[in-house]
Amino acid sequence: MIVVDTNVVAYLYLPGEFTQRAESLLKFDPNWNAPVLWRSEFRNILAGYLRRGVLSLAHAVAVQREAEDLMRNAEFDVDSAEVLELVRGSDCSAYDCEFVAVANALDVRLVTMDKKLLKAFPDRCNSLS
Repeated sequence: MIVVDTNVVAYLYLPGEFTQRAESLLKFDPNWNAPVLWRSEFRNILAGYLRRGVLSLAHAVAVQREAEDLMRNAEFDVDSAEVLELVRGSDCSAYDCEFVAVANALDVRLVTMDKKLLKAFPDRCNSLS
């Protein structure tokens, strides 16, 4: 069991430089978890692909649904006080600290490519690379 940030989910579903690493991670540990926030962040990534004409609306909707199926029953609400405490002790956004809060609650690693998270929370975060 791990927590993944939204970019790891995006690497899995949107072919690119880190897709193979995300696929390998899923094979190694298929129990991915995240805060509910991941859905909005992923929709925002898909919105960029739509605006650039890389994905059609139908394809973007299909990708969102497939990702939601992967993450079903693995989405968590976070404690605001904990998120703000994590923000206070780091240079990370509240959005990013939600992922750390879920990893803390589950006592598992957060897999990310976010350099700020990796630096601020080295005991909780692993790099996808």
